[in-house]
Amino acid sequence: MTKRIGPAAWMTAKETMAVFDALEAKGGPDCARFVGGCVRDALLGRPVNDVDIATTLTPDQVIEALKAAGLKAIPTGVEHGTVTAVSGGKPFEITTLRRDVSTDGRRAVVAFTTDWMEDAERRDFTLNALYAKRDGEVFDSSGRGVDDARAGRIVFVGEPVRRILEDHLRILRFFRFYASFGRGEPDGEALAACAEHKAAIANLAAERISAELLKLLAADDPRRAVRLMAQTGVLGVALPEAAGLGRFEALVEIESEQLFETDAVLRLAALMPDDPQIAPALAERLRLSNEQRDRIAAAFGKEPPIKSWMSARETRRSVYALGQQTFRDRVKLAWASSTSTAAAAQWRGLIALGEGWSPPPFPLNGDEVVRAGVPRGPLVGQVLKEVEAWWIDHDFIDDKLAAIEKLKAVAQGMVY
Repeated sequence: MTKRIGPAAWMTAKETMAVFDALEAKGGPDCARFVGGCVRDALLGRPVNDVDIATTLTPDQVIEALKAAGLKAIPTGVEHGTVTAVSGGKPFEITTLRRDVSTDGRRAVVAFTTDWMEDAERRDFTLNALYAKRDGEVFDSSGRGVDDARAGRIVFVGEPVRRILEDHLRILRFFRFYASFGRGEPDGEALAACAEHKAAIANLAAERISAELLKLLAADDPRRAVRLMAQTGVLGVALPEAAGLGRFEALVEIESEQLFETDAVLRLAALMPDDPQIAPALAERLRLSNEQRDRIAAAFGKEPPIKSWMSARETRRSVYALGQQTFRDRVKLAWASSTSTAAAAQWRGLIALGEGWSPPPFPLNGDEVVRAGVPRGPLVGQVLKEVEAWWIDHDFIDDKLAAIEKLKAVAQGMVY
């Protein structure tokens, strides 16, 4: 029985059709097919965000075809056969069919081919080795990819060890796809191969490891996958800083029960020891962004202390001191570390108050301090700091005249 997808809006969109028309004008009918994630997600009824296309055309021919059709062509990875087409402002990744010439676990030398089966045989998992013509007819190269996708089975194409030796990142990809698509018990042969070759992960570029880890942690519920990583020793190689799964698993449960948005960076932090000094070393090793590094470090700060029973006034002081993002992160981590289930409503209330209250700007500035008689220099900052402390203590009083009177009193005391 022929399997089909669509017709879906992303398939019939004029931007998509323009790309296929351009390629087929150069290479004839069926020189291009949808491939991988977009086919898999369409079969599963999931949203399709990225549309990838495989083609028998070479990269040079792809570029010529796109330009002839008035479409933008970006040579994003021509040495590996990839050109990005921009049609109607939307990107489409187009990759020439390939076969591996040599691999070392980190990078591959490829040759282009016109054989769809050769291309399929070098892909990672059966649920990703799926192609579809523009009319929606699906080609299942392994003969089991559609069934595996629908059953939630993450199965390597061919021999797991061979696929892993071609690219060590496929170990992490196995757990990532299990987190997002897996159901039931994991494939035993695949799991054994990942465990056997886990040490090879250390040879991968840091950016590849961190990107894969964050994608894994962004899954709706990655707990089973992370447990498997820990049990096989894969987690210890990919993330040796990990201190345990308890807080991480509790955070995922909280996000699920409270309908919070999944947060891969905070989940990564939840796996770490409760030590802000860990963040710089982790960020350096995994090549995290400065923003991610600073966020993780701030989440582990100790002052001001976060308690579930904080009053509204104390909550506002903490939000002002920390900022909304850091306050929310600290509350969620404290909640996930708590052993009391009875305090859930209190924790949720803190987050709601923190998100619903915007800290007001401090009403005074340095010029006003100078006009109060304080000479320019370090004393200006000291006066401002003391008046700000008074303003915070008065729960961010919305009375500038009162703040000015306090400023005059502080300035008089410091100057005279």
